[in-house]
Amino acid sequence: MAGIMPKGKFMALRCDTPSDQFQRLVKRFDAVPAARFLPVLWILGLGWLAFLWNLGALHLVDETEPLFAEAARQMTVTGDWLTPYFNGETRFDKPPLIYWLMAIAYQTLGVNEFAARLPSALAAIALTAMGFYTLRNFGFPTPSAIAAKQERLDSPKQDESAEGSADAPNRSEYSVGETPALGSRTTMQLRLAAWIGAAAIALNVQTIAWARVGVSDMLLSGCMGTALMAFFCGYAHPHQRSCQTKWYLAFYVLMALAVLAKGPVGIVIPGLIIGAFLLYCGNLWVVLREMRLVLGGIIFLGITLPWYMLIIREHGQTYIENFFGYHNVERFTQVVNNHSAPWYFYFLVVLIGFIPWSIFLPLAIARLRFWRRRDWQHQARSAQLGIFAFIWFAVIFLFFSISVTKLPSYTIPLLPAAGMLVALLWSDQMTRPHPSRGLQISGGVNVGIWVAIAGATAYGANWMEGDPATPNLSTIVRQSSVLSIGTVVWLITAIGSAIWIWQRRSQWLWLVNLVGFVMFFVLTLMPLLMITDSQRQEPLYELSQTIQQVQAPDEEILMVGFKKPSVVFYTEEPVTFIYSPNEAIAHLRDTLDRTPKPTSALMIGTADILEESRLKPRQYGVISEAGVYRLIRIDLGRIGRKQRDSSALDLNSLYSL
Repeated sequence: MAGIMPKGKFMALRCDTPSDQFQRLVKRFDAVPAARFLPVLWILGLGWLAFLWNLGALHLVDETEPLFAEAARQMTVTGDWLTPYFNGETRFDKPPLIYWLMAIAYQTLGVNEFAARLPSALAAIALTAMGFYTLRNFGFPTPSAIAAKQERLDSPKQDESAEGSADAPNRSEYSVGETPALGSRTTMQLRLAAWIGAAAIALNVQTIAWARVGVSDMLLSGCMGTALMAFFCGYAHPHQRSCQTKWYLAFYVLMALAVLAKGPVGIVIPGLIIGAFLLYCGNLWVVLREMRLVLGGIIFLGITLPWYMLIIREHGQTYIENFFGYHNVERFTQVVNNHSAPWYFYFLVVLIGFIPWSIFLPLAIARLRFWRRRDWQHQARSAQLGIFAFIWFAVIFLFFSISVTKLPSYTIPLLPAAGMLVALLWSDQMTRPHPSRGLQISGGVNVGIWVAIAGATAYGANWMEGDPATPNLSTIVRQSSVLSIGTVVWLITAIGSAIWIWQRRSQWLWLVNLVGFVMFFVLTLMPLLMITDSQRQEPLYELSQTIQQVQAPDEEILMVGFKKPSVVFYTEEPVTFIYSPNEAIAHLRDTLDRTPKPTSALMIGTADILEESRLKPRQYGVISEAGVYRLIRIDLGRIGRKQRDSSALDLNSLYSL
C-alpha cells in the first residue's frame, strides 16, 4: 500500500483552491528574475492581440469611419487645426481631439488605416493598463469578505502562513478610512482581480470592435474610464495627501480630454457617477473639500475652453446650434437619424457586446449586496471599488436608457466597470474550495449560451444574403471554413465548461471562456472580417485608386444613388453625392454652364447603369469594374446635345442601391 497517497495529503489536495494553484504558479514565475515585468507583458500582450494585431489590414468602413479619417487628413493638408472639414463642408459632429490625434499619427506614420485607428487602439490599451493598476491596488472583495478579513486581523490568532512574511497583517497600522495590512490570501485576490480584470476590459466583443475603428467613441471611453479610475485612486488615499492630490489633478486633466473627445457628456457622466457614489457612501462634502475643486476647475477650463471659444468665435451660432443643439440636446430628447430602440435595448447590447463575460455580470452585481448601504459606508475607502464600479455601470446604463436616441456605442464607457465587476467576482470565487451555487447556475446558463452561439455561427452565412452591395458574400463564406471552425470552437468551449461545472470547479470557467473567445477571435472573426472587407470595401478602394490614376484636371467625381465617404478619403478628392435621378440630371445640365466648361465627369454606380439607363455607347466609357460597382467617364458634350429633350439619361437604376 506504499503507493497509495496518505489520507492527510489526499484531503489537502481536495481542499486545494484555484487560488492556491494560481499562487503556486505565480511563485514559480516570481522566482524568475524578469518576473516583475510579467504585468507589463500581460498588458502589452492583451493590447497587441485585441487592438493592434491586423489593425490596418481592413479598409475604412463606411459610413462613419471615413468621415473622421478624412477630416483629420484635411487638417494635415490645409494646416487648419481649428475647424474639421469633410468633403469641403464643416464637420461639427465631434470636438477636435480625435482629429488632432489622427493627424499626428498621419504625420508620423503616413496617411493609412493603421494611423487612423491608432488613437482608438491606444485609448483601449491605456484603459486596460489603468484597470489593471486599479484592481491590483484596490480590487478587494465584498463587504462581508472584507469584514471577515478584518475580524481575522483583530483576533489573537494570526494566519500562520502569513506570519513573519512581508504580507503579514499589522493591526497597529489599521485605522478608520485606511486599508488593513494585507495577508497573503488577500494579496492573491488582488493579483487575480488585476489579471482577470485586464482581460475582461480588453477582450470582449464591443471593446475590440470600437478600439479597431477610427471614430471618437473609444477615445471617449478611454479618457472617461481612466479619469474615473484616477478619481478612485485619489479617493482611496485619504491620509496620503500628496498622492491623493496627484490623482485628483490627473482626474481633471483626463476629464477635460474626454470633453475634447466628445463634448459635454465627458463631464456630465463622470459628475453623475461621482456624485451618486459619494452620496451613497455619505461623504459627499468631505470628499468635495479635499478634491481641490478650484485648482481642478482652472485646469479643466484651461484645457477645454480655448478650442471651444475659438470655434464659436469662428463659426458662431452655426456651431452652437449644430453641435450643442443637434448632436447633444436633441440626441437625448429626440430620435435622431432614426436611431430609436425599445427600453430593453441596452440589456441586449450588454449581453452581446460584453461576451464572453456578460453571462456572469448579474451574479457579479448581486454579490455586492449594494442594498446594504450601511455595510459599504463602514468600509475603508480603498475597499469600496466594487460599489464604485457598480454605480459607474448603473449610471451610464440608466442615463442612455432614458435618452431617446439609442446607439450600441453609447454603452462603451460602462464596459470598464463591467470588467472590474466580473474580475472581483472571479477573484472571490477562486479563493473558495467550492464554487457558490450562484456560480454553478450561471455556469449552466453559460454552457447553454455557447451552444446557442455555436448554432448561430453555423447558420451565419444565411444572414449574409440579400445585400445588393455584396451578392457573393454568403457563397464565399460557405466555401471557406471560417464558420465551421467557429462552430467547433464554441462547441468545445461549451463542453469544456460543462466538464468543469460537473467536477465542481466552476471557478475556472473564466479561463475556459477566455481561451474560447480568443480562439474564436483569431480563427473565425478576423478571417471573416477579411472576407467581408474584400467584398464590401475593397472594390471601392480599387476604384478610388483608379480614379487617382485617370482623373483629368478639374474632372468632377460623382456617386449616384448611394454615399460611400471612403471614396473621398482614398481619392483625396471631393466627391459629389447625388441620391435622386432627377437631381443627377439637373446637376449634369448645370455643369455645362460653368466656365470653363467641363468636357467629362467620372461617375461611380452599380452595374445596372449600363443595362437600364438610356446612355448610348458613344456617351460614356467604362473605365473599371470592381464588385458591383462600375466607374465610367461620361462625355458631357454628347450628353449636352442629347439632353435637350430631357430624356437622354435615366439614372433610376443607380438610385436602386
